[in-house]
Amino acid sequence: MKPRKHIVIPDCQVRPDVDYSHLGWVGNYIAAKRPDVIVNLGDFADMPSLSGYDIGKASAEGKRYANDVAATQDAMQLLMAPIKQEQRRLRRWKPELHLTLGNHEDRISREASANAKFIGTLKISDLHYGPQGWQVHPFLAVAQIDGIQYSHYFVSGAMGRPVSSAAALLRQRQASAVMGHVQRIDLAVHNTTQFVALFAGICYLHDEPYLTPQGQNTKRGIWVLNEVKNGTFDPMFVSLDFLKRRYS
Repeated sequence: MKPRKHIVIPDCQVRPDVDYSHLGWVGNYIAAKRPDVIVNLGDFADMPSLSGYDIGKASAEGKRYANDVAATQDAMQLLMAPIKQEQRRLRRWKPELHLTLGNHEDRISREASANAKFIGTLKISDLHYGPQGWQVHPFLAVAQIDGIQYSHYFVSGAMGRPVSSAAALLRQRQASAVMGHVQRIDLAVHNTTQFVALFAGICYLHDEPYLTPQGQNTKRGIWVLNEVKNGTFDPMFVSLDFLKRRYS
C-alpha cells in the first residue's frame, strides 16, 4: 500500500468571545498540501454555556447555547471553505474527514441526559459537523486509520482519566496512537516497532483562564503525519505562527 498523509487538528475550543481566524489559515494549508486524511481530535467546540464548572458563578452570566452553536458553525465553515474550494478545483482530491468528539462537545449529550426536557432539543448534530463532511466518532471511541489509533483521549484505569504521558499511551495501546485533550505536546517512539504515541497539544490563539501563566506557554498548531503506513509515520509540527505568516 502506498504511504498516505494525515493532517491532525488538535483542540480548537471555539466559543463566541475568542478569535478563531486562524482556522482560515489551517484550511488554506490543508488545501495546499492535499492530505489523504484529515483528523479533528475533538473539542472543536468549547460549549461554555453547558459548563458545569460555571454554574452559579459570575462567569456563567450571558452565556447562551445558541451563541455557542453559531460560533462553532461559523468557525467550521471558515476551516472548510478553502478545503471545499480546492476539492471543486481538483475533483480527484477526496480526503477522508474524521472527527473524534471531545468532552466539551459531549456536554451536549450529558445535558440532554441529565435533563429529560432537553432530549431531542439539544443534539450533537446542532453543530453541523456531518453536513460539513466529517465522519463523526463518538466521545472516547477509537478511530483506527491506516494503523493509527485516534481518540480525543485514551483512558487510564477504571476511573476513566486520561493517560498521563505519551510513553504511557504507547505502553497501553501497543500501537501508534494520537490524542488531544491536554494542552501540552508529548511524543514517544518505540525503538523496535517505530510506533509513535502523540499528545497533539492545542490549536487556538486565545489563553484559557483556568491555566496558569506558565500553562499558557505551550506550542500551538497542527500536525502533519507523513509516510503513514501500517501504523508508522513521520510526525511534523506546523505552528500557528508559521501558518499566519504563510497562509493567512
